Amino acid sequence: MKRKTVLVIALALFGLILIGQVLFRVDQTQLAIVIQLGKPVRAIATPGLHTKLPFIQEVIFFDNRLLDYDSAPKEVITQDKKTLVVDNYAKWRIKDPLKVYQSVRDERGAQARLDDIIYSELRVDLGVHTLTEIVSQLRPEIMKTVTQRSSEKADAFGIEIMDVRIKRADLPPENEKAVYARMDAERQREAKRYRSEGDEESQKIKSGAEKDKEIILAEAYKTSQEFMGAGDAKALKIYGDAYSKDPDFFEFLRTMEAYKKVINKTTTLVLSPDAAFFKYLKKE
Repeated sequence: MKRKTVLVIALALFGLILIGQVLFRVDQTQLAIVIQLGKPVRAIATPGLHTKLPFIQEVIFFDNRLLDYDSAPKEVITQDKKTLVVDNYAKWRIKDPLKVYQSVRDERGAQARLDDIIYSELRVDLGVHTLTEIVSQLRPEIMKTVTQRSSEKADAFGIEIMDVRIKRADLPPENEKAVYARMDAERQREAKRYRSEGDEESQKIKSGAEKDKEIILAEAYKTSQEFMGAGDAKALKIYGDAYSKDPDFFEFLRTMEAYKKVINKTTTLVLSPDAAFFKYLKKE
């Protein structure tokens, strides 16, 4: 009785082992290939329960989800001969597990292959653009091109690259001081240019103001001369009118004014006695 029980238990265990060797489950996040004596027999992309030959076949599973690739920073030389230390990452997935197994064996091998492919494409595409274009102007277009070309090359290994991005693009430490010095020199040159343009504009404004001042002064002098001329003409007219009314009195008045201006304590005049200048000082 005991021997029968032991036999039943042994048969049950063997059956379970046999079932475990025959049946296997593929999760919806997985891809699988069946290997027979080291050679791939078939690839399985549909989730669910599947079978294989016991003991002579084994199953290798691959992740079917979107995977991350994060490379170590590497140097790239730009078109304008600048060295950049580029730190990039990528999103990728296994599209054909059979190709992956035949070419790179597993995910680790796929990561190594990705490293070669992506770095090669980055080096080529960044090498035909300047530092300014890479850093601020054309980065999205460059990354789109790198992603497309890298995915085309990776297809031969059963890999699909979804996106390639640059996390950081820094200058090597030994180049930073030189670049900063050049940037400072460029800024100083730019500042000098602005100051020069400002001085030139200042001189233009000053010259314009000086010209306007001279014009205003000339017009003011002209106006003042016109007023003075008009005043003199009016004064002469008044004098003329007054003279015409009483010539003798006008002559007398003008002579008295001349005496006042010419004769003082220090004046010495040498004139003939019958000079007209003293006619109003003579006794009649």
